[in-house]
Amino acid sequence: MTQQKILSLNRLSKQFGTVVANDAVDLDLHKGEVLALLGENGAGKTTLMNMLFGHYLPDSGSIDVAGEDGVMQPLALGHPQAALRAGIGMVHQHFTLAENLSALDNILLGSEKLKSLRRDRARLRARVEGIMARSGLTAPLDELVGKLSVGERQRVEILKALFRDARILVLDEPTAVLTPQEADTLFENIGMMTKDGLSVIFISHKLREVLAFSSRIAVLRHGVKVGEMATSDADQKAIARMMVGADTPEASREIIAPGAPVLKMKGVSLKGQSDRDTLTDVSLTVHANEIVGIAGVSGNGQSALAAALSGMRHPDSGTITVEGVDVTRAEPLAMIRAHVGRIPEDRHHDGMVGAMSVAENMVIERLWDDEFQSRGFLKNEAIASHAERLSKAYDVRGPGIEAKAQLLSGGNIQKLILARVFEQNPRLILANQPVRGLDMGAAEEVRRRLLEARDGGAGVMLISEDLDEILGLADRILVIHSGEVHEIMTRDRSQIGLMMAGEPA
Repeated sequence: MTQQKILSLNRLSKQFGTVVANDAVDLDLHKGEVLALLGENGAGKTTLMNMLFGHYLPDSGSIDVAGEDGVMQPLALGHPQAALRAGIGMVHQHFTLAENLSALDNILLGSEKLKSLRRDRARLRARVEGIMARSGLTAPLDELVGKLSVGERQRVEILKALFRDARILVLDEPTAVLTPQEADTLFENIGMMTKDGLSVIFISHKLREVLAFSSRIAVLRHGVKVGEMATSDADQKAIARMMVGADTPEASREIIAPGAPVLKMKGVSLKGQSDRDTLTDVSLTVHANEIVGIAGVSGNGQSALAAALSGMRHPDSGTITVEGVDVTRAEPLAMIRAHVGRIPEDRHHDGMVGAMSVAENMVIERLWDDEFQSRGFLKNEAIASHAERLSKAYDVRGPGIEAKAQLLSGGNIQKLILARVFEQNPRLILANQPVRGLDMGAAEEVRRRLLEARDGGAGVMLISEDLDEILGLADRILVIHSGEVHEIMTRDRSQIGLMMAGEPA
């Protein structure tokens, strides 16, 4: 890192209605620096970066960017093309890809003229392959993005930004779906690129990687920058205290004896459109009072496993039982009535109906209950009272229970889903990436709720690509790779990471 300033955000403010997202935020970035931008969900991190990239127009403030000659120049606000021309690249937490195009076309889209795409395709492909080799990230370039896993789409987003020769790279949760080895490789290569002058701002909730790879830390709270520190002077407690204004208690996992089997899968196979959504002869058991962690790199059959256990897809062979009842070919409603609670991977797409209210989303899986309907007519007062109670109990914050659910932040959508699931006292909980993209406080709340459910007699299947999450919560660990599931005895982080990548431990 040098002391040469390459970016300066000056008194940036942004308000949405009565909500102040950013309040006079100042932030500098230096050439060759890796700056970690931290804060709880709703602290204003993504809004600030969206103003930098031109997606949002600030209510007040300015942005200066160093030109090729190093001289600071004003950036035209509210214009993504101006940000791109200034050498700013952004990788969003929620993907901005065309699903009907190949991975390669998505990487090239908008950066080359159509004639060049046809005439120089081999040269452009070779350049992308060179970036993949240097960054340690791989993606099936000829596959349609719509068929890619979440992890592969994340890699395409990163490659797309690197392809555009960004001098300033903004990464929003860049390692959420990577193995520990892949995350280390990514940051090692970013470290090499920073020596050549690349400057990076990355948003992350993984304090281990923040402390390992950043140069400096800046923290937002309620839209205000509350402090900065050199990473060399920081530790997890100091960061957490700055983020939330107090120490954050960690959920503790006590070892307890497992109960009777809640879930049994025997010889389950499911053929998908590709190896990424296929299961091969999967047999496993989840007991009451037990959290079973399924560790794996995204795209190795996790989506097929979750779909089979939620009734969205039916196995081609094998059996699934919940508390001794055969649910192999059960539909989603039957799985809910079999006391299976589902925390989906994609909370926006599969976890709620954005155009419906918060209150309606709270009861969407219980509309047949006499408590909420009579002869097909909804009892709106009962639904509202139920939603108010759960919002308070689970600290769901937002514009109100009558507001559209899509207006909630990611963390509050997750708390809405948790409230809906746990209120039904499920016997089996399918928790698929339950803390992905959540801040420390929200993530600890999810972990605490899962442990409470386990201690109360539920069986939990925890599917996660975050190995730290698996190690912190799971009583037993299984690894999924290429649609096959294997139980392991080790809790060694490096060995499990190798097995997630398909290599022998």
